[in-house]
Amino acid sequence: MAESNNSNSALRILIVDDEANIRMTLGMCLEADGHTVVAHGNIHDALEEISRRVFDLVFLDIRLGMDNGLEFLPILRAESPWAQVIVITAFALIQTAVEAMQKGATDYLPKPFEPAQVRMVTRKVAERRQLELKLQALQLALGGLDVEADLPTSSPTMQEAIELARQVAPSKAPLLLRGEVGVGKGRLARAIHAWSKRADAPFASVSCTLDGESLEAELFGLSPNHAVTGAELPGRAAFCDGGTLFLDEVGQIPARLQTKVLRLIRDREYERVDETNTRTADVRIIASTSFDLQRAVKAGTFRSDLLMSLDVVEIILPALRNRPEDLPVLIDRYLSLFKAQNHAQAVGFTSDALYAMNKYAWPGNIRELKNVIERAVLLCRSDKIGIEYLPPNLLNSDPVYAVGDLVPLETIERNHVLQVVAATRSLRRAASILGIDSSTLCRWMKRYGVRDDQPAA
Repeated sequence: MAESNNSNSALRILIVDDEANIRMTLGMCLEADGHTVVAHGNIHDALEEISRRVFDLVFLDIRLGMDNGLEFLPILRAESPWAQVIVITAFALIQTAVEAMQKGATDYLPKPFEPAQVRMVTRKVAERRQLELKLQALQLALGGLDVEADLPTSSPTMQEAIELARQVAPSKAPLLLRGEVGVGKGRLARAIHAWSKRADAPFASVSCTLDGESLEAELFGLSPNHAVTGAELPGRAAFCDGGTLFLDEVGQIPARLQTKVLRLIRDREYERVDETNTRTADVRIIASTSFDLQRAVKAGTFRSDLLMSLDVVEIILPALRNRPEDLPVLIDRYLSLFKAQNHAQAVGFTSDALYAMNKYAWPGNIRELKNVIERAVLLCRSDKIGIEYLPPNLLNSDPVYAVGDLVPLETIERNHVLQVVAATRSLRRAASILGIDSSTLCRWMKRYGVRDDQPAA
């Protein structure tokens, strides 16, 4: 009885062979093991197929009518560098096998072959793919050894956000994570991927604060015919086919790219830069923002239809100052983490240091807390971290207020403007997000006592 693959080891396979009976029997054997199979009898149709879809494995016949499959191999490897190639031929010559390997083939299968031989070479590719995915999962886990990995909280608001994230994780729906810079939106996105049905597929994060050209290439890839670089880049959409793509600070996507992102979400289609071939990618989009996208829509800097497509489910993460009950646990967890990483001797904070940390408003949220504790652990040379190891701005800071706090409106406005300026690459970009002109923003900055050449936060 054939040994069936589980869903985790199922591959997307392309067969290129000019013999119809080989395509049929090989396809039936592979599909019986749970793989998804597409078959073509000539190079032209196969090239069109790989320009539209992502494959894990290609069975390539060397003799394709009047064409030589080995001449097609370098083109295939350039077009789909992540796909493994197994060469099949009735002419099992050693020099042919050597040439195939030199041109990028993974393995060699002589005709006639038995189903057991097909399963053996396919299993090798599936195992390699699983190792790559496990390595990625391990890297995510190692990256998640910081406090945010376990999302520890006793805050009802944060618990509600996490519960909502767990509830919608198995769906295919796009999600929008809202919250200030540093509250852990990226970590929650990774957690949602891990809780989803796509957990065994790739996850990638793209910062939408990149300039337009770099962001387009990062998302959609570069054609090898790119006018400037001449280099091929598959892009994150292709890499995440079947998995999850996280768009961090989605509100900063330039207007000309918003249409392409909307098309990827709605139709799962895109083109690489300097290429006309339409490609497809089944990606689940999770986006994050620290800005008011409704306001950006009214200002004309963000498409309303893109916001509607992203905002199927909205999850709001509270600022750290609004979950003070979590601060002691987070402090202990970060201290343990950085103590272990740096073989430090510090075992705790002095009462003065803890008082200062608990009084501080943490405008940079968990990200800022992490940086402060890492710095203190690196500087301290005793078993207790004193107040002298905390940054001066933490000890002499003004409180940071949120919407709804009982303070003048101008105070809320100032905090919001400075946070936007701190999170953007230029005053012009900040002014665009805020819906004002650059000269108005410059006047506001002077009124707030911040010079143009100073960081806003």
